[in-house]
Amino acid sequence: MRIPVFLISVLLSVSTFAQQPAQQPTPQLVPTPGIPSTGFDGLDQYRARRIAVFTDDYGQMARYHEANAALAAPSASESRVVFFGDSITDIWKLADYFPGKPYINRGIGGQTTPQMLVRFRQDVIDLHPKVVVILAGTNDIAGNTGPIRSEDIEANLSSMTELARAHGIHVVLASNLPVHNYTEKSKDFFAQRPMARINELNEWLKKYCGESKIVYLDYFSALVDDKGLLKKDLADDGLHPNAAGYKIMAPMAEAAIAKAMSQKP
Repeated sequence: MRIPVFLISVLLSVSTFAQQPAQQPTPQLVPTPGIPSTGFDGLDQYRARRIAVFTDDYGQMARYHEANAALAAPSASESRVVFFGDSITDIWKLADYFPGKPYINRGIGGQTTPQMLVRFRQDVIDLHPKVVVILAGTNDIAGNTGPIRSEDIEANLSSMTELARAHGIHVVLASNLPVHNYTEKSKDFFAQRPMARINELNEWLKKYCGESKIVYLDYFSALVDDKGLLKKDLADDGLHPNAAGYKIMAPMAEAAIAKAMSQKP
């Protein structure tokens, strides 16, 4: 029996198709989230490196989780103090400036007030200090976690204060430090932090502390020069105090803590 030519052609086509691997669906590529430019290359690179932090552990709760778990509860006679803030607190070697004092450092470099508010219970309230010294706001002004209104910075600081007081913790609110642009490495930090906004936030802090009857720690006035900037010899990068800067700040913090301790709960 003779097979028609057209049928042979159809059979060959079917055989060829059967030997081809099954078509896999085209994978949908998930784009890497973009970070809007701040206009500062250094800050843009910093924010890009922090994507995992911003998405996976916004408040960076993991930073002090184990240290907090290992910390014993304070004794009845212990005057525990938590220093809470950003890199200016984080790099402050408290044991060198307050030897023998039960002072605990809970600073995290680069953080803004919304991040600090997320971890405030874990890193302050649950440690049962008598006093918390809060130094925050400069990174908000710089836009480390994006643009933020001054009233939102103020609201975050107010929330931290109210949470502390609700748990019987005395509060010391510190002014933001001035910045300078006297060195090459200070220029970006200075440009990201307009002195007008620093002054505005400090004015609010001073007023809020007066109205709320809490201690205002005025680092700014002690560290500023006659041009309204941070004294050049107190910070190499224009933002973070060096040993000379912390040497000025330490007795001021000690006096503020003593004043807070003397207040009624």
